Amino acid sequence: MDRAVDAAALAGTQVETGHWMLNIFMNADGIGKAVIILLLIVSFISWTIVIDKLLRLRRLNRLANGFEEQFWSGGSLDDLYDRAGDKPSEPMSAMFGAAMREWRRAAAKGAAAAGAVRASLQGRIDRVMQVTLGREMDRLERFMTTLASIGSTAPFIGLFGTVWGIMNSFHAIAASRNTSLAVVAPGIAEALFATALGLVAAIPAVIAYNKLSGDMARYAGRLDAFANEFAAILSRQLDERG
Repeated sequence: MDRAVDAAALAGTQVETGHWMLNIFMNADGIGKAVIILLLIVSFISWTIVIDKLLRLRRLNRLANGFEEQFWSGGSLDDLYDRAGDKPSEPMSAMFGAAMREWRRAAAKGAAAAGAVRASLQGRIDRVMQVTLGREMDRLERFMTTLASIGSTAPFIGLFGTVWGIMNSFHAIAASRNTSLAVVAPGIAEALFATALGLVAAIPAVIAYNKLSGDMARYAGRLDAFANEFAAILSRQLDERG
């Protein structure tokens, strides 16, 4: 009989424990609830940015692999440009398209003979590829500052919630003139919950920011290396025409 009672009591305790976070939120005052909601929102934003960037980088690297395979297959660059069209699917093909448009524009004007003209054309091709590279990387790095801000500010938001919860505990002691655990527990629980949420929001954001920054730097290096290789190919063709 005692075992049955103990099992029932344990089951009730487990059910109550499963809702402890909701209980903390419901027992918090307006400012405590605002801190908890804000931390949940920034954590959701952080994970949304991280997942989006990871999937986008994976997709861009896969598309870049396919484009490089076609580029180095030995086929005609003009045919590759015609297949890519005016709407490239990823930054590497966008850089290639920008350079090819400048190349074709100069070829149509017959401006690839004199040495000074060739140097000017080579400079323009280099610039349009670098401009395209910068524009595409700016687009890829969008919202990275938001992720960094979340990683740096979320602990302080949680710290504010901690301080506020402790202040509520002291206020409850002063109002009730009682220092029992039942009086201070709600405020302390609210304070520790805010601290935990701040760390839960900040730590993944910082780790993801560092990883994504490294991945983007490697991707930018890959694009820059392609730009240099393609510029060298066009320079050789200009020399051959000269």
